[in-house]
Amino acid sequence: MTAAADRDDEAVSRFIERFALVLSEAGFARMPARVFVALLATDSGQLTATEVAELLAVSPAAVSGAVRYLTQVGLIVREREPGSRRDHYRVRDDSWYESAMRREQMLVNWVDTLAMGADALGRDTPAGARLEESLAFMEFMTTEVPGLLDRWRTHRDQLRAQRA
Repeated sequence: MTAAADRDDEAVSRFIERFALVLSEAGFARMPARVFVALLATDSGQLTATEVAELLAVSPAAVSGAVRYLTQVGLIVREREPGSRRDHYRVRDDSWYESAMRREQMLVNWVDTLAMGADALGRDTPAGARLEESLAFMEFMTTEVPGLLDRWRTHRDQLRAQRA
């Protein structure tokens, strides 16, 4: 394992920008993606807003908006060190799992809305048929995602046990 002191800061910066770009291409807003990856890439998993701004060479205002968004969607948490007046932002231990759980709830909402749309359009019309197929896909996902998430938790626990 590479010690933090031996890390190539330029390579770390390239990784942060590259992974943030990948997340952006998947629909993540650019600055929140950069902040999230910066937090992922720190050994402690936490930084102050000032540290994030310095690491990413951006304004504190840009960081402020990004951490507000990331906190609202539950990918990071805001904490305060005892005796400190500065907030620290920490990536959640199971941020990907938590994100997937929120998406599962979103799928349930989509199922309800797609069913309403298919009924409104008439399930025997071309538009209704498209919605009906979308509905079938979302229903399939709502039955499959919980099992996938359960398998992930089991796999994660095995990985953690191997590292211990």
